[in-house]
Amino acid sequence: METAAFYAFAVIAVLASLLVVGQRNPMYSVMLLIVSFGALAGLYVLLDAPFTAVTQIIIYAGAIMVLFLFVVMLLNVPREERLPTAIVGMIGPAGMRFGAVLSILLGAEVAWAISRIASGGPGDLLSSDFNPADAEAVKSVANIGRALFTDYAFAFEVTSVLILVAMVGAVVLARKEH
Repeated sequence: METAAFYAFAVIAVLASLLVVGQRNPMYSVMLLIVSFGALAGLYVLLDAPFTAVTQIIIYAGAIMVLFLFVVMLLNVPREERLPTAIVGMIGPAGMRFGAVLSILLGAEVAWAISRIASGGPGDLLSSDFNPADAEAVKSVANIGRALFTDYAFAFEVTSVLILVAMVGAVVLARKEH
């Protein structure tokens, strides 16, 4: 039963993520991103990480997606438009080749990672270097909170400032000149 649920959540997450990128309407992309985040929360529940699943729903599907919806509605972009020829000219064939090389490298890296996991190499959860005590430490909300607000406090605050700057930038970009 858990295997079927895993595959269902995985298929939903992958399809929703692909559709996020493929949509021309940004509102549909935001809604599909919420679906993808929900599927990820389901995967976290199957991994016996309920705190991470709830955090995924509250922070990402809740707060971050509200921010995305706010920006999309504020900018009032009805559909994605094609790049103007001037921008395509600036990128040029060299930029397009560079993008193609980067996507080939990404594909090779994903294939390498999948082959390592399939062969039982390092990074495999079933290998002998997996320590169940590490998983238990992550399950404790107190341990997560302590690490977040001591060891990772700077990164936590920088992220909040970054989100604030992004929101102010969206407001400045959407402002009408009178």
